[in-house]
Amino acid sequence: MKYLIAIIQPSRLEAVKDALSTIEVFRLTVSDVQGIGRQKGHTEVYRGHEYQVNFVRKVKLEIALDDKYLDATIEAISNAARTGKDGKIGDGKIFVLPLEDVIRIRTNERGSDAL
Repeated sequence: MKYLIAIIQPSRLEAVKDALSTIEVFRLTVSDVQGIGRQKGHTEVYRGHEYQVNFVRKVKLEIALDDKYLDATIEAISNAARTGKDGKIGDGKIFVLPLEDVIRIRTNERGSDAL
């Protein structure tokens, strides 16, 4: 089992969700997050004053899945989250971690059965 974490642009969330639906990955957790990466923030004007915004808003997807779905899930997220033909800085990252165990609280099922 694997635990996949994807950090993507908020504007690409619906496209990623649709891409995951086509490969029958329906269980995911979505969080609004902020971070600093290669984009290094931006400036905004509020009531006539210019402010440096260091954190960039992103969306974090968390997905627990069986190994057999990993490659298709990575490909679906990568293709749907990429902006333009070649992508741009800030399109995001995908992290894949080993998942030791999963327990469904309601039934006490463990492992792949709990996913």
